[in-house]
Order: sequence, then structure tokens, then C-alpha cells
Amino acid sequence: MDFPDIFTSEIASKMTDRINRLSLNTKPQWGKMNCPQMLAHCNVAYEMIYDQKHKKPNFLMALFIKAFVKDIVVSNKPYKHNSPTAPAFVIKGERDFDSEKKRLVDYIDKTEKLGSSSFENKESLSFGRLNLNEWNNMLYKHLDHHLTQFGV
Repeated sequence: MDFPDIFTSEIASKMTDRINRLSLNTKPQWGKMNCPQMLAHCNVAYEMIYDQKHKKPNFLMALFIKAFVKDIVVSNKPYKHNSPTAPAFVIKGERDFDSEKKRLVDYIDKTEKLGSSSFENKESLSFGRLNLNEWNNMLYKHLDHHLTQFGV
């Protein structure tokens, strides 16, 4: 694995511990989102895995995403600060801190309980089939980036 294994209880617990250090008033070190918006933003990645809330990109958009975005998201290269985000991940308006935090912790717990075997060669809504390392990179890197953004 390029990043710590998000599918293990040890790493899932560490991420949950970091989330639990956040408060409603935790300020970002960069970017425009407040803490509840960031939590909602992080939940989108899991909504795309577990919920039927988001539409699959059309053929042309899927080609563009696979050609220009996929490697940025699933590679072992950390995200740059203030990088652009996909429209589905843009969170506008106020969000409830406690409910967004609970949802994110529940998604992390569900992912860990399902385990890595559930993700090998699993289809991503935006990127097609991903191997286990790509899933791990995508999930861990995104969470780590935003938790670091908020100093935890």
C-alpha cells in the first residue's frame, strides 16, 4: 500500500480519533470550507460508494475524468492545497457538525468492517474498476488531506 491501510482497524481508528478531535469551531489552515462543510465534503466519497445519491458521469465526462483526474485522485502523490474539486464535492450552505461527523465515522467503520477484499477490483462511480491500492490511496489520501487542513 502506498498510504496506511484504511481497511485495517488500526488505521480506521486513527482516522476516527483525528475526526473526534475536531470541533464545530475548528478553523482550516487553508481553503474556504468550515469544519461541518469539510466533513460533508469527505462524506461525498463514501456516498459515491455506498449510496445511490450521485449520478454516474456520462460517457464523455467519464473519458475526461479517467484521462485527466483519475491519476491525481488514486496515485500516491498528496493533494496540493486549494486544488479544484469536482462539482459533486462542492459543499454550499451550512451543515450540521454532529450529523456530518457521525456519518463520516460510520462510513469509515463500515469500510473497515467490509475489509479490503470487498474493494479489490470494485467499480468506482467516476473512475471505473480500481485495484485495492487505488481504493486505499483515494480514501486515505482524501481524508488525511482534509484532516490535516483542519490541524488534526
